[in-house]
Amino acid sequence: MFAEVIVDIAHTAVDKRFTYRVPEALPVSVGHHVLVPFGQGDRPKEGFVVALKDSADYPSLKEIVRVIEPYPVLLKEQIALAEWMRDVYHCLFVDALRLMIPAQLRGGRIREKRVRTVRLSEGLDLDAALETLKNAPVQTQVLKLVAKIGAPASVPDLCAFYPNCAPSVNALLKRGYLVEQSETVFRRPGALSIHTPVYALTDAQKQAADAIETAMRASSGEVFLLHGVTGSGKTEVYLKAIEDCLALGGQAIVLVPEISLTPQTVGRFTDRFGDRIAVLHSRLSPGERFDEWRRIRLGLADIVIGARSAVFAPAERLRLIIIDEEHESSYQSESQPRYLAGEVAAKRLREARGTLVLGSATPSLLSYSRALSGKYRLLELKERVAGRPLPEVEVVNMRDELLMGNNSIFSDRLVERLSDCLGRNQQAMLFINRRGYATFVSCRSCGFVLKCDNCDISMTYHKTESRTRCHYCGAIKPLPKVCPNCKKTFIKQFGIGTEQVEEAVRRLFPTVKTLRMDTDTMREKGSYEKLLSAFHRGDAQVLIGTQMIAKGHDFPNVTLVGVVAADTTLNLPDYRAPERTFQLLTQVAGRAGRDSLKGSVVLQTYEPNHPVIRFAKAQDYPAFYHYEINERKKLLYPPFSLFLRAVFSDRDEQTAEKTCLAYAKGLEAVLKEQLGEDGKNDLLLLVAAQAPIARISGYSRFQIVIKLLRTRRLPAAVKTVNAFFDAHRGDCAEVLLEINPQELY
Repeated sequence: MFAEVIVDIAHTAVDKRFTYRVPEALPVSVGHHVLVPFGQGDRPKEGFVVALKDSADYPSLKEIVRVIEPYPVLLKEQIALAEWMRDVYHCLFVDALRLMIPAQLRGGRIREKRVRTVRLSEGLDLDAALETLKNAPVQTQVLKLVAKIGAPASVPDLCAFYPNCAPSVNALLKRGYLVEQSETVFRRPGALSIHTPVYALTDAQKQAADAIETAMRASSGEVFLLHGVTGSGKTEVYLKAIEDCLALGGQAIVLVPEISLTPQTVGRFTDRFGDRIAVLHSRLSPGERFDEWRRIRLGLADIVIGARSAVFAPAERLRLIIIDEEHESSYQSESQPRYLAGEVAAKRLREARGTLVLGSATPSLLSYSRALSGKYRLLELKERVAGRPLPEVEVVNMRDELLMGNNSIFSDRLVERLSDCLGRNQQAMLFINRRGYATFVSCRSCGFVLKCDNCDISMTYHKTESRTRCHYCGAIKPLPKVCPNCKKTFIKQFGIGTEQVEEAVRRLFPTVKTLRMDTDTMREKGSYEKLLSAFHRGDAQVLIGTQMIAKGHDFPNVTLVGVVAADTTLNLPDYRAPERTFQLLTQVAGRAGRDSLKGSVVLQTYEPNHPVIRFAKAQDYPAFYHYEINERKKLLYPPFSLFLRAVFSDRDEQTAEKTCLAYAKGLEAVLKEQLGEDGKNDLLLLVAAQAPIARISGYSRFQIVIKLLRTRRLPAAVKTVNAFFDAHRGDCAEVLLEINPQELY
């Protein structure tokens, strides 16, 4: 028997299958994690068995040394998925395989946790044993406790009852009264306890759930877009779909865009499905992540909940994947391989003939257009459950506030609404999509802006730390007392962040308890669970946060949402800025009035007449879609075209620029040749220039932006671009090619 092995080395020179002989006495299957001799010195290297065969082309082959785990760590369908990712995302085979397993599994950095346990010896006469222990009170108590438990008891648990009793346990073992053994335990992440009563589904919910169940039963491989207004009960449809999936003997994966949403989602799902849930996300400890992955791999969990990477969970009986808030950009990986979770999910389910459900109150324009064209099946929930109204949205023109002499963060109307809300002992959420205290520090005399030494980015002032911080590389600088440029003392902080909003609330309402949710306050393990639990219990009346609070959360007592600066994302240099602004405003507005209490929203803006603001006020997604899709069509933006971006980074600016310009010249030539005379107009744009953010972490950045018309020639054009980059690797410190990039700066 011979095995084809992908060696666990991320390098283009070894990105291929190596054949090894399988020793006769060694049980090896496809998917096993193995140790093999590699290279001239036969150094031991880890690898993954991706195929087995009965013959080999070479008479003399090295042998596999040993199997690392007793079971295959990769499913056959995961290996096929990794091959597909290698071709589609233009990555190394091993980079794709690494996504399928916990990182700490490689190199033996994590192991199963075993706990020392003790039990009563077989046939022990307990009364006689206790008689001999009259002069050993601690041993007596320990023996009685073990007898009372009636099952193997861990020594740490016994020590919790009787501190420092380990010597007494050892003495009982020597006497033969107890027998020692060890047990494997699973390290489980904590979860919020959220009781969710089982409500009768509305007619619209039932129709949606029935359609999904029919598709699963028929193994039709359908893709559904569940478009429901905020508070319409999409989660109840998810829960019913999962119930049906389990009844059919399948497994389900549920993806959420933010780790902050995971605790609440897990709490609701655990209340319904108990221990059948496994959780996968980056905030777990290495031990928790390994054990949750192992529970799934061993078939001990049927429902997987997590962020983007949970799409790779080793579920052998996969029949359903749900992607909640499917429009979120966080489903796009920011590192190589730059996969899109929705595409990976669709590929997995095509092979498994399973069902994909994309859910959102504000779907991406691409998904909604596919649903309207019939490529996806559209399911709609047009009303909130129990006939509850959508919150009333008021738009406040902040230019008028300035003219009236109000130059504070909050408009008079927001302060009035906030005072009423707090006076009724209800809760409010205040949204500002900037963390820190002030977004930049500048000199009012000469205009100097304090920037990061490593990045072409202004430093953000954090008052709680009394210093400035770069939000790209993490560099820190003290707040200068005088201008570094003109040496004058006119240094001032400008812009608004979450810290400043929190300070303003405390100044207006000194007795009101506030909580702040942003990257700065969510650094410790368990911080999401603690903060969300505290707000859910009513320990605080005001929750202030970035986009972490804007979606998915369900707090019954929240009746007011204040959007402090609705224009923050509206004027970014990205064609998706209007879409993302509408989504963000609609989602955060949807946090208000989700239970029996009526909700209201105050939206502060300097552009009250902008179409996006008007559509967000009306919470009218179809109207926004038709407006924005027409704007995209006029300018031939996606989905009518496709953007590709290549970013060149090097510590030497001239090297990055030279490489970028050379690539652009070569790319233009091969693309025009490939497209030919018939497709000469397909290449809408090919521009090489310095990236809008010219430097990050000390690396100068240049980029090529390509815009291709979406025609039948597009797939071949993308292959041509990929092939060109394959042939010209190594000319720059870092070259990153992105198809449909999530950011253009």
